[in-house]
Amino acid sequence: MPEIRVRIASPVGLHARPASQFVKAAARHGGPVSIARPGAEPVDARSMLSVLSLAIGHGEEVVISAEGDDADATLAELSRLVSTADA
Repeated sequence: MPEIRVRIASPVGLHARPASQFVKAAARHGGPVSIARPGAEPVDARSMLSVLSLAIGHGEEVVISAEGDDADATLAELSRLVSTADA
């Protein structure tokens, strides 16, 4: 499963609006998408509650994984969302 590591740029971390945008983008992907802290158990990136339960803060690194034909495009979009401070 392709994966990418990225730092969270949003000042509020992956919370509220940034998490909502991330989850909506992940849900558009046809296959499984997950997010985790490095070395930790991944959660479903298409679930708002799962993403919020990680309590990921500003500057923290995450690992995003995707499966399927459009996995690379999905990873690029999700990486851009979380690595941009205005997300």
